[in-house]
Formats: sequence, C-alpha cells, structure tokens
Amino acid sequence: MPEVKPTPIPPVRALELDGSIWLRSGSQNWGGKSRIDLLAQIDATGSITAAARAVGMSYKGAWDAIDAMNNLAGEPLVLRAAGGKGGGGTQLTDRARALIATFRVLEAEHRKFMDNLARAGVDASGDIDLMRRFMLKTSARNKLLGTVIDIRPGAVNDEIRLRIAGGQTIAATITRESTRELGLAPGKEAIALVKASSVIVGAPGPGLRLSARNQLPGTIADVRTGAVNSEILIALDGGVTLAAIVTNESAADLGLKTGEAAVAIFKASSVILGVLD
Repeated sequence: MPEVKPTPIPPVRALELDGSIWLRSGSQNWGGKSRIDLLAQIDATGSITAAARAVGMSYKGAWDAIDAMNNLAGEPLVLRAAGGKGGGGTQLTDRARALIATFRVLEAEHRKFMDNLARAGVDASGDIDLMRRFMLKTSARNKLLGTVIDIRPGAVNDEIRLRIAGGQTIAATITRESTRELGLAPGKEAIALVKASSVIVGAPGPGLRLSARNQLPGTIADVRTGAVNSEILIALDGGVTLAAIVTNESAADLGLKTGEAAVAIFKASSVILGVLD
C-alpha cells in the first residue's frame, strides 16, 4: 500500500489592509467588482462569451449574474441578442453604463479611504479583519473560520478540506464552479456554515461507524432544553463550539449531559462555504 503523505500546511502570510465594495438593494446583494467588470467587458466587446472569458467566468455564470442584476435593477441592464452562445451584438443600456461610472467613482474613493487607514498605522492583521467576520450575517447557527488545506476535484463537485482552530478538519462538497467563483485555493481563508439542524450528536463508543464525512469529537458544554427540542453545544479543541438541535427524547436516550464526551457529525454536503473578499 503506497505511503500517504500529509498535506503540507502553507506558510502563514502577513495580512495586508484591503477591502472591496458591494452594491446592495434593500436586503439583496447585486454583487461587487466582478459583476461591474463583466458589464464593462460586455460594453467593450459586445459579446457575452468574450466578456465572460475576460473576467474569468463561465458563459452560464455570466448569464446568471446578468439575470440577477436585471431582476434586482427592475429594468434591463443588458439587452439580449439573438444568435446563441456564439452570437454577438449584446448591448448595455444607458442605466448600466451609469452604474459602471458610479461604481468606478466609489471604487476610487474607497481606495483613498483604505490608503488613509494604512498611512494612519491601523493594524491590518488584527481588528479590521476580525470585525469583518463579526459582521457576517447568516441564518446558519454554526460559523467556523478555517483555512483551505486541500481541494480534491471531481467530475462535477469538489471536496474542500478546511483546518479550523484546534487543528481539526472540516470537509465540504461544493460544485467546481463555486470553487472557482470563491477563488478557493490552499492557504485561503474561508468560513464554513452549518445549520444546527444538520448536526447529529453521537455518543462515542465501540461500534460507532457512520458514512458522514465530518465527525468531530468534543465535550458537551451545555444542554439547553426547550419544549420539544434541545440545543446541544459541543466544545471542540481550540475554543470552537458547535451547536446541534436534537429532540428532547433523543437527548434523554443518549444521556447527553454537560461534561460528557460527544461527537458532532454532519455531511460534507451540509457545509456551505463563504469567503470575505
């Protein structure tokens, strides 16, 4: 049997002060620089195919982005042209050109702001990066910061492995297109989102064999009993805590109590990945 060598951990690089602008309409995100660049390339080339290639998107991804922007704008930004995938003549509306111009002005002012912060000696490796993580809003109960250590490509989906605080790893299964759009690569930071309802609590012991890709051992930090369900908090090494929702009956059957050993179990397909670019 061939020797399996451990995946090397990339060296930690010093963080630099950086940021980006995102456009939002109410609670809906229009997108950021990549979508504005797509619009600009459509204007320059008159072709969805050429524009998608120029900004590193797939043809389908480009049209999905255009459809999203058209829907959120409430009026057309890109006018479709006949001729299919290889056809040309696609045009921007005046509204889209005005949007590009406004974004470029905001982008220039934002760059000045970031440069001023850097000159003021703000510690880019600490507080600002941490505050960005705190401001992430999502309905998922579990938000875990990790570093990509491995990407295992498949025909349709990729398996992404993250190392979280404490040294444990989390596996996530996402589409290959999502891997490209998120810019995932070894050494890149990502946030794993897992709903509490997707986490199964296991009592460790002989004979525990499951197909779930993620099985993280820890200790029960708290049991919060409700009318029907209980929220189980499992403390992992490194100060990480995972929340799980189980029925009160299951909690009683497993004898889940504070201080007892437990295993947090969830499928790789239950993990959503996000980045803070």
